[in-house]
This record gives sequence, structure tokens and C-alpha cells, in this order.
Amino acid sequence: MIRIYNTLSGEKEPLPSPEEQKKIRLFVCGPTVYDYLHIGNARTYIFFDFFAKYLRSQGYEVNYLQNITDIDDKIIKRAAEEQKSPEAIAQFFTDAYFEDMKALGVTAVTEYAPATKFITQIVAQVERLIDKGFAYKIDEDGWYFDISKDEDYGKLSHRTVEQAEDGTSRIDEAVGKRNKGDFCLWKFSKANEPTWTTSLGDGRPGWHIEDTAISEFYFGPQYEIHGGGVDLKFPHHEAEIAQQESASGLKPFVQTWIHTGALLADGKKMSKSLGNFVTIRDFLEKYPAEVLRLMIFKHHYRSPMDFNEVAAEEAMKNLSDLGRFVGKLKMIDPESNLGDENILPEFNPLLDDDLNTPQALADIFNFENANAHEIERQLLSFGIALPNPEISPKAQQLAADRELCRASKQFEQSDALRKEINALGYDIEDTPRGPFLWPHPNQQN
Repeated sequence: MIRIYNTLSGEKEPLPSPEEQKKIRLFVCGPTVYDYLHIGNARTYIFFDFFAKYLRSQGYEVNYLQNITDIDDKIIKRAAEEQKSPEAIAQFFTDAYFEDMKALGVTAVTEYAPATKFITQIVAQVERLIDKGFAYKIDEDGWYFDISKDEDYGKLSHRTVEQAEDGTSRIDEAVGKRNKGDFCLWKFSKANEPTWTTSLGDGRPGWHIEDTAISEFYFGPQYEIHGGGVDLKFPHHEAEIAQQESASGLKPFVQTWIHTGALLADGKKMSKSLGNFVTIRDFLEKYPAEVLRLMIFKHHYRSPMDFNEVAAEEAMKNLSDLGRFVGKLKMIDPESNLGDENILPEFNPLLDDDLNTPQALADIFNFENANAHEIERQLLSFGIALPNPEISPKAQQLAADRELCRASKQFEQSDALRKEINALGYDIEDTPRGPFLWPHPNQQN
């Protein structure tokens, strides 16, 4: 039985078994495409990629939906700075996002939904909120959601209406709001901004409304799991709950809310606004994608994760050491990849307990009697392929020459050849089946 921590209840709760409920609808907040993503964003997408794949491996049918915010203040600002159209900026960084996800091995998403393709659905949901008295108009500004009309507002983040101005991201500023925490549903058009002509007036969507309009289109007014970074819990996810439950009259909007912890850079939250971010592309210029995935899964998904170069180098060495162990195991005992599939019996129970990836990985790295096949198979469930480096022909020839020297007891020449091999970036070990060569960790990317 899989148990997941539900932010809404504050407790670990069991998911229905595949026999009880085979289909799971999962929505995760996607990127705002105005810039390259950083590795803090990657943490969320890598985790939910793993989560969706793990559920599928356990017999669930997961429909994984992700929106793409391709119209937003940040996109408009970037477009003005570069003297390009917002559409061109959004398309460029959408393409970059897909390239980054492919490079990271993030492949579990069933459907991507750009906000601008759902204007009809967005307008319809705002109209329902107006008709039910949850929205009001500010002339020359837009339509706003009145949080005081929602008696349950704040139930996800445990904030009151009076505390709603303490949001951690994107608070709408406007003269004439009834409450400081009221948020914009539809922004009236301004010069040089993308505009849609609708019954609400010429304008464009607010940030929060796209998610619920899109999820309602695909999943209906209620579904199983919603995920995202902890920084989105308030006000974004709180706004989603208010919008959808007010529009439909049905509760709960989502059964289980899952939030990933923040990624820190030397103790501070990684963000573009602070300028302390590392883009996915910058990271991948120095390290393989497996290094980032290992770093992420060595931390529990709800815990903060502090990134620094020392941690990245350590993860690189961890992968190299385990790859070396598995490679040598295969060489010494070729049958080691044909053993018992259940040699790590605690692996699934650990993951079933709120996705305890740190302990599951620790068991893989510490399990001395595991066979090569099982180690590789379990790591691949995290999207981590062990290094399998090609050994240069020159290094192989030097190793063969060294074997001849050792056989004829020419130990001085043998030591000299070892030093030549080391200088090429390889270690060499003598085994009953011959020499085993392995590159130094910094030679493997």
C-alpha cells in the first residue's frame, strides 16, 4: 500500500490500490516560459516524473497533465526588453523547456496544455464565478476573485483571509481591491499586450485561472492528485482551490496535494529574483543528468535541498564508485546479472512509505550481496543509468602490454605502464579475469 503525505490534511494517507482505483489523474503546475529553467524547477519535475512512473510500475494508469503558462506579465516584460513579441518569447522558451526535460529524462507527462489554447475554457470559468457572486469588476483593471466570499479560503496553507497578503509569489496589486489577497481572474487589455476579445472584455487571463480551467477540461471538477513546488502552495494553489470549488460547488477539488521542498543555494532559496540560480543547461554542461537526479533523490522530496558544487562532485563520485563496482562485478562474475529479482526486498516498501527515496538509495549503495543486474534495475527506476564508459584503445593496449610484463615478471616496466594508464585518466585493478580499467570520475562526463 502506497502512503503519501497530503498537504491538505497534514497526514500520510493511503492511495487506493490499483484494484480499487486503477486510474489516477495527476496535475502538476508547469513552467512560465519567459526564461531558461533552473535546477530548482528541475527538482519538482524530476520528482513527479519518478512518481508517475513508480505508480505505473505498481499497476496504476496515470494520466499526467501539465500546463504551460505561455501568457504572463513576465513574458510580456521579457518581450519588451528584447523587442520581440510575447508569442515569440513564449515559443522559444517552451521549446527550450522541452529540450531540458528530454535531457533530464523527464518523459512521464501524458499531456502538455498551453494556457493560450484554453481561453474559451478560462472565460467560461470566470463567467461562472461572476454569476455565483465570487468575482467583481474593477474598471480599467480586470475581474477579481473575492476571497472573503469563500468560507474555506486558506485551508491548504492554513492562512486566514486577513493573512492572505503574505503570499510568497505573485500577489496582484490593484487599487480598488476589496481584500488585499484578492487575485485577478481576467486582466483588461493594455497597449502592446496580447489581447483576446471576450464577453469579459478585451484582455488576457490572470495567472491562477488557467490551471483550473485546464484541469477541469481534462479531468472534470474533481480529481485525485495535484503537485507542485512548496512555493506555489500559497497563494497559487490556495487560489486554485477557491476558484474551482466556488465555480463547481463540489469539494474537495483535489483529494491529495503533494509539494516538493525548496532547492536552496548555499542556504538561500534558489530563484531568478535573487540571482543565485543555476540553469539546467549550465548544470548539464558540467555533469550528466544522472548526477542531478541522484542529488535530488538523496533528499526526501518534502525536505529542503541545499545545492553546492561539493554536493554535485560527491554525487558524481558516488555514481562512478557504484558503476565501477558493478562493472568489476560483471567482469569477475559474468553470471551476476542473472540472479534473484527480489534481492532488495525492502526497496518497494520504502518507496511505498511516502516515497522514501533516500533510504531506498542507501540500501542500493550499501547492499554488498546484490547482483549487478538488480543494482542497475533499481537505479533505473529512478531514471539513473550507471556510467558505462568506453575505454580508449590506447589505454586497453597499455593494459595488455602491462599484463605481458607482469607475466614475465618485468615489474619495473609494469609499474611504468600503470603510470602511463593513470596519466590517460584511468585506474587499473588486477583481477582473476584480467585487468579492469575505470576512468577517474571527472573523466566521465
